[in-house]
Amino acid sequence: MGIRRLGYVGLNVTDVDAWTDLLSRTLGVGVTTVAFGTTEVALAELDLFKYRVALHPSTEDSPRELGWIVDTADELDRLTRRLTDAGYTVEDGSPQETGLRGATAMRWFTDPVGYRVELAVGEAKARTSVARPGAHPGVTGLGHFVLAGPRLVELRELYESVLEFRLTDYRAPGLFFFRCNSAHHSIALAHADTASIHHLEFEHGSIDDVGRAYDRAVANDAPISIGLGRHMNDKAISFYLRNPSGFHLEIGCGGIEVGDDWLPHDFGVPDVWGHRHAEANPFAAPEQAS
Repeated sequence: MGIRRLGYVGLNVTDVDAWTDLLSRTLGVGVTTVAFGTTEVALAELDLFKYRVALHPSTEDSPRELGWIVDTADELDRLTRRLTDAGYTVEDGSPQETGLRGATAMRWFTDPVGYRVELAVGEAKARTSVARPGAHPGVTGLGHFVLAGPRLVELRELYESVLEFRLTDYRAPGLFFFRCNSAHHSIALAHADTASIHHLEFEHGSIDDVGRAYDRAVANDAPISIGLGRHMNDKAISFYLRNPSGFHLEIGCGGIEVGDDWLPHDFGVPDVWGHRHAEANPFAAPEQAS
């Protein structure tokens, strides 16, 4: 399959300093700053690669780009043809954009809810920040995101039929989990009246790393939006923080992997235990809503 993994997410943010404080003090994530055009961009280093989250100073908080890593240049060409045949206009990324991503080639298009989706070949290993505190791995990478929007049918068609993601499971009335590798999911799609990222997940090395992050969140008065719990479908143990841009960061570990023999199914209830919401859950089943 052409798309190998979720590579990076770019965000327009109104308070880079608040983001940097949350990432560094609570999550132990190194942040570096680089020049990009006439501004500076803060790059969050979640693993050994150049960055996984880019924070662009802005007057608004909004997703800027959603980046997927493609196996080869030939696969990039093949996916470009599939997108073009499906009616999408695909553009080449500029040399400056491609260089910032640490890619050798990059193309982009606009999805049905208006977000810029990028397909990149290559990932630069260029970790520059100081070592993480302590001997524990902490954050180990970027896991997945949940995209909610008003054009769920078109979004499903894009990811499942055009980009060749596979449906792992779902929960009625309208929450669908898709994978592009052996991880349970790299993206989930849900219906909402307004397009948004519900959450972005940071992978952690162990349940102890998640627990230590939880303790630091409490100590630093970080806004815990969803408490500790274990999901029913991917079995991950996690909690969620409300980030300075207003959506959630999921801090998790232990998600299962699935093979080609996996059968999509409705997994029923959202959690095995926990995950108490500080606010109403927009994806709760009707009988669970309050």
